[in-house]
Amino acid sequence: MKIASVILAAGLGKRMHSNLPKTLHTVLGKPIVFHAMDTVLPKVDLPPVIVTGYGSELVREEIARAYGEKVNFALQAEQLGTGHAVHSAEDQLRGKADLLLVTFGDMPMLRPETIDRLLQIHHETGSTITMTSVIGDLPRGFGRVVRSEDGRVRAIVEEAVATPEQLKIREYNISAYCFDAEWMWRSLAELKPSPKGEFYITDLVEMAISQGKGVEAMLLEDAAEGLGINNRVDLADCERAMRARVNRQWMLAGVSFMDPDTTTVEMDVTIGQDTVLFPNTYLRGKTSIGESCAIGPDTTLLHTSVGDHSVIQHSVAEKATIGCHVTMGPFCHLRSGAVLKDYVHLGNFGEVKDSTLGEHTKMGHFSYIGNATIGRDVNIGAGTITCNYDGKYKHPTEIGDETFIGSDTMLVAPLKIGKRAKTGAGAVVTHDVPDNTLVVGVPARPKERKD
Repeated sequence: MKIASVILAAGLGKRMHSNLPKTLHTVLGKPIVFHAMDTVLPKVDLPPVIVTGYGSELVREEIARAYGEKVNFALQAEQLGTGHAVHSAEDQLRGKADLLLVTFGDMPMLRPETIDRLLQIHHETGSTITMTSVIGDLPRGFGRVVRSEDGRVRAIVEEAVATPEQLKIREYNISAYCFDAEWMWRSLAELKPSPKGEFYITDLVEMAISQGKGVEAMLLEDAAEGLGINNRVDLADCERAMRARVNRQWMLAGVSFMDPDTTTVEMDVTIGQDTVLFPNTYLRGKTSIGESCAIGPDTTLLHTSVGDHSVIQHSVAEKATIGCHVTMGPFCHLRSGAVLKDYVHLGNFGEVKDSTLGEHTKMGHFSYIGNATIGRDVNIGAGTITCNYDGKYKHPTEIGDETFIGSDTMLVAPLKIGKRAKTGAGAVVTHDVPDNTLVVGVPARPKERKD
């Protein structure tokens, strides 16, 4: 039995008060519509059809960049309701699947497991429509589920046209459906416009019941799955709920959160067991953390990998690689291309960009290293700077193993410092330094070593 999917993402999102289409706003670092995509993609046999409208070009561009040929698109040029939006996908899907999932691009909290249950109930009951609902206190613009005295679903009434009595109903339709596909395509053509001139997919429920067809409503245990986004308040509520969900998953997997409410772990992050996350820690993008690390407080890592047993405090790293047993912070900044090998120590107010620090190297404080390759067991004194940019080009610096760089040394690239070399405090090094050589002064000159 083939399953297809339509994801409705054409809404204007006026209440967001934004130039960005609503479905491209992010929840836990990922566009809202991407969450909706990831929920249905594993469940379908055909590429989901994303129905776009407002900001269509930008929405399509962002989705296509992330998903490529895994998705198709349909355009709802005029906003005439959800039934009209689904109809926009008919040419691509009719006759190609037995079941049709219809979900919304502004509902990021729905789980893949919920889609599994929806499909299972649809199969077991032989229903024509299987829908989802939640019971709660905040309507959020959802339609009300009207039931008969025996508990059967009789209709869904949209909030915009509900009577005062119907508005008191606390069971809400959360707009995730499974339809018998051919029946739905036929029935869409029979929908009548609402008083507002829109065609509602929810009217198919009453239509099916009038024809003696089966309609089942699956009540969700977790009401958070029903969170939809109409404004920035809803967006913050979803962010909070998704953060709590993800943090709970990691805690159950063996990661400690000192304050889950102030710790953010985005969807693509991985964390090893026995790692501890301290307050105000943000793990973003494709960051990976090893086992038994201590991250935070007040630390942000973006697309950064960290090995086992490393400690990072009050620091920021972007597209960096951090080895095992590294200590870093407070107030360090790793920029793109920074690599700290095992057992490196990076102290307060150190910055590294596009450079590698070898094993056991120490850079205590107040230093900048850029476009450099530094060996193992090197000591970098306070205030050291690689002068790697001449205003037009960036130049490399190489420092050999077991070298000692004195405080306030200026390393004017391009430059090579040999193994076991030393620079005196305040030296301005403008020429290569051979192995086992001490240089001092401005400009630095070799001086006989007295070891």
